[in-house]
Amino acid sequence: MRQGNVFYKDHLAGIITETNDGEYVFQYDEQYIKNHNDSFITFTMPVRKKPYREKRLFPFFEGLIPEGWLLDIASKNWKINQNDRMGLLLACCENCIGAVSVKPKPSHDEE
Repeated sequence: MRQGNVFYKDHLAGIITETNDGEYVFQYDEQYIKNHNDSFITFTMPVRKKPYREKRLFPFFEGLIPEGWLLDIASKNWKINQNDRMGLLLACCENCIGAVSVKPKPSHDEE
C-alpha cells in the first residue's frame, strides 16, 4: 500500500492511497472538510466525508503526472516504470504547477 498527502495550497486536503488490491482511494481530511468545505481539489471530486474509490488512478491525479520528454526523464532518473502511475505521482508531483501537490506519506516502517 502506498499513500500520498494531497495539499491544496498550503492545507492538507486529504490522502490518496493505492491499496494492495490495486484500488485507488482518495479521502478528504476531516479538518479540511470542516474548515474548507467549498475548496475542492477538482470539480469532479467535491469535498465530502465519503471516500472516492476507483480501479484506476483518478483522472485529476493522472493529469498531474508529467508527459512526453519530461516523463521519460523522470522515469529514467527515478527508475520508475511509466505504467506505475502511483509511483510517478508520488515522485514527480510534490512541486506541481497549480494549487495541488502530492507528497509521499512515509510508511510505518519509515517512521
